[in-house]
Amino acid sequence: MAPNIHSTALVDAAAQLDPTVTVGPYAVIGPHVQIGARTSIGAHCVIEGHTRIGEDNRIFQFSSLGAAPQDKKYAGEPTRLEIGHRNTIREFCTFNVGTVQDRGVTTIGDDNWIMAYVHIAHDCVVGNQTILANNATLAGHVQVGDQAIIGGLTGVHQFSRIGAHVMAGFASRISQDVPPFMMVDGNPLAVRGLNLEGLRRRGFSAQRMAGIKQAYRLLYRQGLTLEAALSAMADVPHSHPEAEGDIALLRDFVIASQRGIAR
Repeated sequence: MAPNIHSTALVDAAAQLDPTVTVGPYAVIGPHVQIGARTSIGAHCVIEGHTRIGEDNRIFQFSSLGAAPQDKKYAGEPTRLEIGHRNTIREFCTFNVGTVQDRGVTTIGDDNWIMAYVHIAHDCVVGNQTILANNATLAGHVQVGDQAIIGGLTGVHQFSRIGAHVMAGFASRISQDVPPFMMVDGNPLAVRGLNLEGLRRRGFSAQRMAGIKQAYRLLYRQGLTLEAALSAMADVPHSHPEAEGDIALLRDFVIASQRGIAR
């Protein structure tokens, strides 16, 4: 059994394609590419570099994956792009390999819904079950947590982090870290509240959300310094034990911030 490769596609003999892979017309696949089972590659896609793609991905036409990073320091090092399983990658997306100045690999996890014209630059880390709407743009070294949603035409500054369960609205400018669970939008960016509807849809209990709400009020609504808010947040699990893991996630994210948080 051999992959279903259209007669007009150019697939290097050294590329490793599972026999169940489908490759559309005029696609180009380079020698260092690995593609897992049941993944489909659309027409006119270019997949190059040291790129590994997992199983059950659907990659639509005209996407460019694994090209050299848009970084003047890049000198042809064999850095990588790694894409997990069950991702939908729509038309005209561009994902670059990493750089030796950072991790050396750009990583996209599993079950992500990535819409047309999305750019994911070198050394980015995108988690699982995220949604990146049309024309969302991640500069180099950006991190996006699990189940985050980034609205269309939103730009994310290099080295910024977006926490898990964040909702970033349409055409936002993100240049600082956005803590988990927040809902943000605008230019300049503003925190509008908690992504409560998203948490409900993901099965968060009322008790967990109550603890997250209390931590949010300490961080954003009571006029506390960041240090005082973090200190007070450490006590929230005493009254909301169901949210202990969520509070830890939020506190650890804020403590680790290098660029400062949107506040």
